[in-house]
Amino acid sequence: MTKDITPGDVEVRIYSIATSQTESIIFLDEIEGSRILPIWIGPMEAQAIAIRLSGYPSPRPMTHDLLFSFIKTLGLTIRKVVITDIVENTYYSSLHVTAPDGGGLRLIDSRPSDAVALAVRFGCPIYINEQVFGKTQVLSKPITEDEVTKFKHDLKNLKPNDIIGQLLGGGAAGAQPGEGEEEEDEEQGEEEDDEQA
Repeated sequence: MTKDITPGDVEVRIYSIATSQTESIIFLDEIEGSRILPIWIGPMEAQAIAIRLSGYPSPRPMTHDLLFSFIKTLGLTIRKVVITDIVENTYYSSLHVTAPDGGGLRLIDSRPSDAVALAVRFGCPIYINEQVFGKTQVLSKPITEDEVTKFKHDLKNLKPNDIIGQLLGGGAAGAQPGEGEEEEDEEQGEEEDDEQA
């Protein structure tokens, strides 16, 4: 797939996912730079991303697998996903949906967690608009495997505000990424539990 970079967008990749039973953080690092953006997401979305990255086949289609099949069946593809903004601690992103030849562009509003879950299924690039880096706290590479392990351990005992404060050297935390999604994620998890019952 050819890259379609808009001025002001920075290409990122998934560096790591740290998760507990109630909270998860996805770390997105810029490919040609040193910044890492942590975003709090729901555990269900973290699982959807991790399962696809692991190559583990799900016996039945999960929600994001269904969306992938639905979009493909309509003869469309996701060309890229872009995390476009952060407003009042909530991240915004868009799916760039096109025909396979790149025509007929449609922008669809999405939570970043869902956008990333679809990006790993379509194999499309993930971008963050530069203004997002300017509006929230970011980390600097390198992050060692020991630090990632510590993040996972800390998630069991600390609130997101505590963790981001530690990551930034004990300073006060800025915006708490993804908190706008947390309540919705819990409701979605309950709905999926009901469906499985």
